[in-house]
Amino acid sequence: MEIIIKIAQVIVSLGLLIVLHEGGHFLFAKLFKTRVEKFYLFFDYKFHLFSTYDNWFRRLIGKKPVPKDEKGENQYNGTEYGIGWIPLGGYVKIAGMIDESMDKEQMKQPPKAWEFRTKPAWQRLLIMLGGVIMNFIVAFVIYAMVLFAWGEDYIKSTDMTNGMKFSAQAKEDGFQDGDIILGADDEEFLYWTPARARTLTNSKVAHVLRNGERVDIALPSDMNLLEMLEAPQYASVLMPLRIDSIVPESPADKAGIRPGDLITAINGTPINDFNDVQYTLMALSDNLSKESTAYDSLVCRTITLDITDGDSVRHTEAVLNTNFTLGFINATLNYTTTHRNYGFFESFPAGIAYGWDILKGYVSDLKYLFTKKGARSVGGFIAIGSIFPATWDWHSFWMLTAFLSIILGFMNVLPIPALDGGHAIFAIYEIITHRQPSEKLLERAQYVGMFLLIALLLFANLNDVLRLFGI
Repeated sequence: MEIIIKIAQVIVSLGLLIVLHEGGHFLFAKLFKTRVEKFYLFFDYKFHLFSTYDNWFRRLIGKKPVPKDEKGENQYNGTEYGIGWIPLGGYVKIAGMIDESMDKEQMKQPPKAWEFRTKPAWQRLLIMLGGVIMNFIVAFVIYAMVLFAWGEDYIKSTDMTNGMKFSAQAKEDGFQDGDIILGADDEEFLYWTPARARTLTNSKVAHVLRNGERVDIALPSDMNLLEMLEAPQYASVLMPLRIDSIVPESPADKAGIRPGDLITAINGTPINDFNDVQYTLMALSDNLSKESTAYDSLVCRTITLDITDGDSVRHTEAVLNTNFTLGFINATLNYTTTHRNYGFFESFPAGIAYGWDILKGYVSDLKYLFTKKGARSVGGFIAIGSIFPATWDWHSFWMLTAFLSIILGFMNVLPIPALDGGHAIFAIYEIITHRQPSEKLLERAQYVGMFLLIALLLFANLNDVLRLFGI
């Protein structure tokens, strides 16, 4: 059931974003009186699942439907709306444009006033950027409406009375467990999120609260965000280990762990807090990716525990669940949570600022794409599905949809032939030089771009498959 909910969220989210992205192209094309021949969700190579002409819209606005010819085909030179069978995106087919349809026969005909190729370069530029513009607007509006509907909950940095937990590398850089990161360089952190690690990579000095005093820590210049976000994370909220309850028949229950007990070691590794429990079990899970049999899995999941009730220490053995959990619930943190409500008009600048930070962070992280670890992190549809929760939660759904909208918008604006950014580059070239690229050049660029996109798609989804097998 969980996988079905994840798949449903991916389909609804991406389907919505594809329609809105293509709708951006459609709106600018209509604005400049350019004919849009097709508007499709998914690709319709050879056949489609559904299609209709916009006669229904003509009836809606009080105009007569366009008649059919003697073959029963619609004569209307308007838009055909449909759903294809290949769920790899969508498209609008704009008359007189060299795009993924590669309609060369149309391009051999004399140019028409309503075709894309006869429009001024600045209009063609806006038509091509319409989808990207729509994606960014959609993301900013979603973030604004999420803030308006749910507000914002966070724990102020100064309210984290237990401080933060740091990785071995962070401790080498000068941090200590219990420190609270207050900011970096001239930026103050109202609260901590893993995304703040990105700020640290671009800063020279971190400001922390240590034993009630403000301390400055010089940061190294070669900090790597991908490594900082791996378990154990460079910095995270310190969570004391307080076993609140035990799941019946769980590994913890069978091992004799009871509420109030403390785990002091797992497989001989000292445990000081709940963070250590999580990281140690994650490391065991990572080791399993190198195994291949059920026996190996059982061996990897069989652990030894040192447990104390405060008076004595006992040693026991447990077999972890297949998802590498023990089955106990840690006591919730008693930190004060700050809630902020946003008014309707107040939410828009806040949503735009939030979205802009997400976009800047995404652009900044692209430099890691050209590293071995960054290339391995590229993912396809399985990776997208993994970020959605196993239960339908509207807050998470809209936040993730807004995030994907920003990614979709930015990826499409890259200057790669066949993408919106590639088409935009040719339009900008024409605006500057007053010379239009030849149709032959545009055709060749389209082929090259399509080849690159297909290769990237295969590479990303191959990474997903390799990760499933622990490769």
